[in-house]
Amino acid sequence: MDAVSHSASPTPPAAPQPVNYWRVVGTVCIGAFMAALDASIITVAIPTLHTYFHAPVGVVGWVAIAYLLTLSSLLIIFGHLADRIGRARMYAYGFTVFIIGSALCGVAPTIMVLIIARIFQASGAAMLQANSVALVTAYTPPRQRGRAIGIQAAAQALGLSAGPAVGGGLLALFTWRALFYVNVPIGIIGTLLALRFLPKDPEGTPSEPFDYAGAGLMILCLVLFMWALNQGYLLGWGSLPIILSFLVSVAAGYLFVHRQLGISHPILDLTMFRNWVFSSGNVSGMLSYTLLYGTLFLGPFELQLVQHLPISQEGLVLTAVPVAMTALSPISGRLADRWSAKDLSLLGMAIGTVGAFVLAFTAGAASIGATLAGLMLVGVGMGLFTPPNNSSVMGVVPRARLSSAGGFLNMARSLGMSIGVAVAGSLYAGMLLSTIGNDNPSRAQSPAVGHALMIAFIGIGVAALIATIISAIKPNFKVEHHGDAEPQDLM
Repeated sequence: MDAVSHSASPTPPAAPQPVNYWRVVGTVCIGAFMAALDASIITVAIPTLHTYFHAPVGVVGWVAIAYLLTLSSLLIIFGHLADRIGRARMYAYGFTVFIIGSALCGVAPTIMVLIIARIFQASGAAMLQANSVALVTAYTPPRQRGRAIGIQAAAQALGLSAGPAVGGGLLALFTWRALFYVNVPIGIIGTLLALRFLPKDPEGTPSEPFDYAGAGLMILCLVLFMWALNQGYLLGWGSLPIILSFLVSVAAGYLFVHRQLGISHPILDLTMFRNWVFSSGNVSGMLSYTLLYGTLFLGPFELQLVQHLPISQEGLVLTAVPVAMTALSPISGRLADRWSAKDLSLLGMAIGTVGAFVLAFTAGAASIGATLAGLMLVGVGMGLFTPPNNSSVMGVVPRARLSSAGGFLNMARSLGMSIGVAVAGSLYAGMLLSTIGNDNPSRAQSPAVGHALMIAFIGIGVAALIATIISAIKPNFKVEHHGDAEPQDLM
């Protein structure tokens, strides 16, 4: 497979020699963990914020929604900027912005100030996430790249799984402000490590102009599209705000693509998508997170309304997904350095698909063992799939476009998260509505809930099956060196 073609631009010098790439990976993992932790830690605090600020639940929900929308819409832009001004520099900036944003969240006197501070905090998280896979790819030799990306994926999964537990513990011991203050010392450590261990960026100012109009169109497209996905099953897919949001999003997306094809220095180099490994890897990666977040969305309904578990046990059972993912990701990454990335990603996605259908056809059976098995299969599948898939996507990208590609990879994952919640929520609520005439599960009996869950799990299982098929027809990935010198192993 040939390297991805790209528009002409100055190619940065090869990675400085020697590079202790495991220190680079360790530093990147701190940012990956923090960004994932703060995406999930706030969920347990929504009721507390509702009471503290005396604000409507719909307004308080924007504390979580604003973070997700900002993070998703800025990933590609910050990836593009990192390719221009330097990845290490952007990563250090990201830590700094994240620290300031976290501190502002902690001192927020009103709910609106908190939401604005969360937007600022998410901007820092976007700088970190847009560069994490790119830094690992740039400074890790091909023979260790899968293992390194697996460790980075495990750090993200660990942050995701630890968020609710850490948030609950901090709320029990302190106030809600501690959920944000805890980021400050960790962020300072991460900043110092980034300044110490990340290879220095080449000096100089980028000569190519920044496409402000394209950036505005892309942000408009992504924010409206992801907002509609997050709110569609709540407001109704046929409601005027949702329809208008989708229409404006599609129009902005069309104008963005048209503009990127017509300028010499685009924000997103669309020629990367000519490579089938890159394109199929991003699509299957998006669908894999549709499976993951659809499962995590539906799991509490199964455990509360069918299994009748107390909340404490419910949270423990649900951790089976991210814990399995965290445990398998480094192993899968190591295997990807020796085996075919295609075979591993295919195996992982197939296992995840089986997990979704196990959950579908045992929904309503009141069998905690079957539910736990399905959840673990989804986690194992995600852990096996993600590192080789990410490694193959990033392995065909030229060094000059690594951060842009990494930003798009993370954006596709965020889009998959929103699609998962939208598909699962819509199918579940829609089936309850057609069965009992109301989408309030508290008014439904277990058989009705079980049937609605079965249809919803089948929906996300179909998405996983499509990802499995894409993985099966994707060509075998061959490591491309792109003429870069290979970093030295100093361990």
